[in-house]
Amino acid sequence: MSLQTPFLTDVTPLFTLAGGIETLVESATGWPGMGIIFVYSFLIAFILPGPSEVVLVAPIDLGFSPVTQLASIMLVSATGKAAGSVFAFHIGQEVKQSGPIVRWLRNSRWNILAWSEKQSVTLARQYGYAGLAMALSVPFFPDTISIYAFSILEKDYLKFAIATFIGSLGRLLVTVGIFGGVSAII
Repeated sequence: MSLQTPFLTDVTPLFTLAGGIETLVESATGWPGMGIIFVYSFLIAFILPGPSEVVLVAPIDLGFSPVTQLASIMLVSATGKAAGSVFAFHIGQEVKQSGPIVRWLRNSRWNILAWSEKQSVTLARQYGYAGLAMALSVPFFPDTISIYAFSILEKDYLKFAIATFIGSLGRLLVTVGIFGGVSAII
């Protein structure tokens, strides 16, 4: 007999789902591929573990120049991630109202809420929504915690959406800058 604590369930299916969707993104092509990128980016913002940068390797061929195609992928991904972040923002606003959930998070073994609040409060106090955009611009850093932490602290849906869009687009630009620069050297 195993005891399961609420919210602490086996996350293996979630990682399996994320891996399957990543594989789908990595093989996405054409206009349906852009839809897959949007959905993946939406889901990565609030539930899926994994890197959002995987959209950059999608072999999408829309008949555009390589630069226009890459820009299109980045814009679709950033839009999907901003939409998913607004969904997470709404969930955060609801959680903020829920005393039992907040108490459980504060008393949990890892005290996730305290850690993420501390990091997010520091960024929010210093830089406001620009701090969220900066945090989301760091490649390969899991951003779901930042999104939820900011969603609990902040109240403005539009500013939140704009910050997540800019941060998501910034992350992809930084990734291309780093890896584009590395491939140019090699």
